[in-house]
Amino acid sequence: MINGINLQYFPISISDQMGEICTLASKPIRIISLVPSQTELLFDLGLVEEVVGITKFCTDPANKVKNVRKVGGTKKFNLDVIAELKPDLIIGNKEENYEEGINQLKQHYPVWMSDIVTLDDALKMIQQIGILVGKKSKANEMVESIRQSTSDLENAVNNKTASTNDFKTVAYLIWKKPYMVAGSDTFIDEMIKLCGLHNIFSDQDRYPETSLESLQDIKPDVIMLSTEPFPFKQTHVEELQAQLPYSHVILVDAMYFSWYGSKLLGTGDYLRSLKNTLKIS
Repeated sequence: MINGINLQYFPISISDQMGEICTLASKPIRIISLVPSQTELLFDLGLVEEVVGITKFCTDPANKVKNVRKVGGTKKFNLDVIAELKPDLIIGNKEENYEEGINQLKQHYPVWMSDIVTLDDALKMIQQIGILVGKKSKANEMVESIRQSTSDLENAVNNKTASTNDFKTVAYLIWKKPYMVAGSDTFIDEMIKLCGLHNIFSDQDRYPETSLESLQDIKPDVIMLSTEPFPFKQTHVEELQAQLPYSHVILVDAMYFSWYGSKLLGTGDYLRSLKNTLKIS
């Protein structure tokens, strides 16, 4: 044991969530994270010194990310900076990162990729990253806490009938000009279900465009305005509420719907509070 890390895990080869094998000869000590929610996870697992590179969109935890070298954005990496940092592990995500850049990185460094749609996917990601970085026990404890904090939400959904008539309908807006919403096969859609709502766009692929006129016709019970990627604010709520009087327009914290790392430790409480606001049983 060194610093509480069991070195027997290394060397290891572990499949990522895209079916590719990531091999590490020893515990990684120079890690680059290309995904904001996974950056937060690494710090919450206790990897302060090991995280040497992050994207410009990695904002949490604020007091720890501010001095970490930035390697570009999630869709455009600065390969020269990455080379300077000499990473022994890079962690990315299928949706948030771009395939060309990831393939370039794989030619030079060990890369582990997540692919998250369901809560179970997120929990498996936390466990697997825990193994990769020598923090298996802490990752398992985190997963167990998340399971306990969301179990009542899952039970409430499972106890309703299969009919969507038992659920209030919702449109979750992520962008303006044009309006875009979260559709099926997204982690956001899974969190909407966990909140006890029916995503009215769940019959459409991923992130379809919509319009004010379409929302006026559909009349969802609830319209959620997400704080990212478009920074919706209370002024947008008031603007849309005036145009959509049949819907309850509300601003929601995007992190609890789309961040799938350690942020999930607070998701249960956030969704319970939201259900209370929206009077969802």
